[in-house]
Amino acid sequence: MAHEVNGARGEVALKIGDIDLVIAATMRGLASLSTELGCKTFGELFERLSGVEAATLLAAIPRLTIRGDAEAAVDKLELSDVAACAAAINEALAHHLRKTPKKA
Repeated sequence: MAHEVNGARGEVALKIGDIDLVIAATMRGLASLSTELGCKTFGELFERLSGVEAATLLAAIPRLTIRGDAEAAVDKLELSDVAACAAAINEALAHHLRKTPKKA
């Protein structure tokens, strides 16, 4: 892997073709993706991401990538990469769902 991955922050490694990426489910990235896809709720966005629709995947890679050449990765994306993309996206989302709430 060409980029460091900070798992404690929810960062996940993803390789598409020969392109190494690090993705994360950031609020900025999720908001941008939600707007582009016209999602009204986080539930709808989560369903589309976890279902790995083709259009959602093409939109998600650039918006969730925090390190690496996302545009080059999208250009190289093939059907054989979909399973790795799905696993990485679901891992990035799950990281935040596993967090314990802060005490007040």
